Amino acid sequence: MKRAATLVLISLFTAAAARAATVDERLAEYRSQGAKNFSAQAGERLWNKEFTDARTGDRRSCATCHRANLAETGKHAETGKPIKPMKPAVNPERLSDAKKVEKWFLRNCKWTYGRECTAQEKGDILMFINQ
Repeated sequence: MKRAATLVLISLFTAAAARAATVDERLAEYRSQGAKNFSAQAGERLWNKEFTDARTGDRRSCATCHRANLAETGKHAETGKPIKPMKPAVNPERLSDAKKVEKWFLRNCKWTYGRECTAQEKGDILMFINQ
């Protein structure tokens, strides 16, 4: 029992360290692209801001699939597939891999906003998710 608890703690610590390193690295990259003064509040506004899909007229936001409460399991708007919570405290895998962070920013910004996110937007959203 004690060994299992130790392994869980080590796993959580490792995930937290990976997340911190990934977030720091991503924010530094966004700063190098001209972004500055990242804000979790600005990220939350972007997360919940609705956009209209030019093709379908559907309204969508990040919260459409991922929920406004980042601790909740989301659901893909088109496929219905469950999406693990975005909050790293609930889902320790979140924000632990820089390539995945960028992959999902590219895909989801295009789907939600109809374009790629700016470095400032990515930094603000990252701050919101990571709080």
